[in-house]
Amino acid sequence: MLQIIPNSDTQFTAVRAIAFEVWPKTYGNILNAAQIEYMLDKMYSITSLQEQANQKKHHFILVQEGNETVGFAAYEHHVEASEKTKIHKIYVLSSQQTKGTGKALVNFIANEAKAKGDKALFLNVNKYNSAIHFYEKTGFVIVKEEVIDIGNGYIMDDYVMEKTFKS
Repeated sequence: MLQIIPNSDTQFTAVRAIAFEVWPKTYGNILNAAQIEYMLDKMYSITSLQEQANQKKHHFILVQEGNETVGFAAYEHHVEASEKTKIHKIYVLSSQQTKGTGKALVNFIANEAKAKGDKALFLNVNKYNSAIHFYEKTGFVIVKEEVIDIGNGYIMDDYVMEKTFKS
């Protein structure tokens, strides 16, 4: 049985372990190894994760099956003073994909967003990431394209996808 809990580990041990397992598999055919390493260091160093949680107020949650953490997500309510919650990160171990784990995380975040008065979820996804199909199946639609300079000569070439809640 899946259980979703807030992350309480200030060292982000489980978050980092999952990111380092999933990223090379997810992005290995999309990005070069140097960019993957750069982005993991930039977004998943302990210092960066602590800043995201403490200064940027991203809510980190873990999904557990038994005693094993099998996925995580990070989200933020009322992004840029809107009535939207942004999913900044959502990753599930390869062994858990297609088992409803990602859907459980999205549903949990949607319920939290609704409780805070937000009207939609949105996220960025690499244009070549196969997860686009997962997001479409869970009710997200592509609303725009976005190219983001992340430094060191690298960019993120993304779709912005949104899921609006029914009233």
